[in-house]
Amino acid sequence: MKPAITMTTIEKRAASSLAAIFAFRMLGLFMILPVFVLYAEDLHGVTPVKVGLAIGIYGLTQALFQIPFGMLSDRFGRKPLLLIGLIIFAIGSVIAGYADTIDGVILGRAIQGAGAVAAVILALLADLTSEEHRTKAMAFIGMSIGFSFIGAMVLGPFFSHFFGVHGLFYITALMAVAGIVILYLLVPDPPPSRFHRDTTLSPTLIGHVLRNRQLLRLDFGIFVLHLTLTASFMMIPLKLRELGLEEVDTSLFYLPVMVLAMVMMVPLIIIGEKWRRLKEVFLLSIVTLLLVVLAIALGSPDLWWMAVLLCIYFTAFNLLEASLPSLISKFSPVTSKGTAMGLYTSSQFLGAFTGGALGGVIYGLWGEVALLSGCAALLLIWALLALTMESPRYLVPRLVNIGQSQSEDEEHQLFHQISAIDGVVEVTINGEEGIAYLKVDSQHLDEAELFKYSVKAT
Repeated sequence: MKPAITMTTIEKRAASSLAAIFAFRMLGLFMILPVFVLYAEDLHGVTPVKVGLAIGIYGLTQALFQIPFGMLSDRFGRKPLLLIGLIIFAIGSVIAGYADTIDGVILGRAIQGAGAVAAVILALLADLTSEEHRTKAMAFIGMSIGFSFIGAMVLGPFFSHFFGVHGLFYITALMAVAGIVILYLLVPDPPPSRFHRDTTLSPTLIGHVLRNRQLLRLDFGIFVLHLTLTASFMMIPLKLRELGLEEVDTSLFYLPVMVLAMVMMVPLIIIGEKWRRLKEVFLLSIVTLLLVVLAIALGSPDLWWMAVLLCIYFTAFNLLEASLPSLISKFSPVTSKGTAMGLYTSSQFLGAFTGGALGGVIYGLWGEVALLSGCAALLLIWALLALTMESPRYLVPRLVNIGQSQSEDEEHQLFHQISAIDGVVEVTINGEEGIAYLKVDSQHLDEAELFKYSVKAT
């Protein structure tokens, strides 16, 4: 029997509907990025520090609450916790939209982040997909994040022009409501919740992951990537206004910039993954960010040159955003991938918070050149760390449902049989879960032989 190559209808529906919920939420969080600095000038009590907090505070509460939300969903069910998180997100959006003070917006944004359902969505997706198709399903989530960021940069200025930033927050609340509708109309009901090592953080594995220097480099990388992004948007909207770009035209400015950046990223991903030059492409992207930030800080670009610089910036940013999870997967032991991704995601959100808070302080005290110079210094440190990073092994995780209740002898025999398959590099058998956790070289894997060990083959 040949291995199954397509997801079931239920799996496709689960992946697409959960990706939509994820995208709505990320869209709501990111849409203020290109416009808030301009809008905040009319709020009571505004200071650069508080503007930075309003932009980045969601990252702090997101990092604090995402692990508890995931653990509670193991006990009380995925959908109830996802519902609670979306309601919290909607409440925070309404509070931010109603506020006429910067402190009120900070409170609303903090509450938005407290509805930290990212881990719950991934766990629910794992509940609803087979081990063999889980990587494909997770790709839906990855694509939704990329498209939501592009959409936020284009739609944020558009909505704020016609509805104001108050209206922007109310639209975000409606997106949360739409997410709730999708959750109960389109997302299939899951089986009883269970722990998934490939998607869920395990507290017992945190120490083990933190001792992995390669993973720490990547955690620092995503921290710096989102710190510098958030900090840069303390001044980029102001810079564009100085160059004569009217608010109504900002969406038209970002649309070709973001689309072209996405197109330019594709061949670089192919070079990195297919041609196995990921470290080189990764390092080149960091250096590119560094050079673009310095060019903006030290030069006096006109509007067209600024568009070119931002297009190059977002090409490198998108490439790093796509490459970092791939590197986490390559460097983490397959049985602790969920924990590694959980710590990575926390680092990402903490970076957004630090970028807003620290960026506000630096910009308020010393101005845009100091702000961008600080970002460049952090990017230089990251580039040096990336230079000393090991070249990744081009292995991908694979899960095989082998069925439960294996005896120790059967597990031992199965371990040796699966290890002997062409393309299988690492094997961990968990008889209680009935899962074989593998790392494979996909270019040389004997799919048909591996499929024989799946319960689906019987």
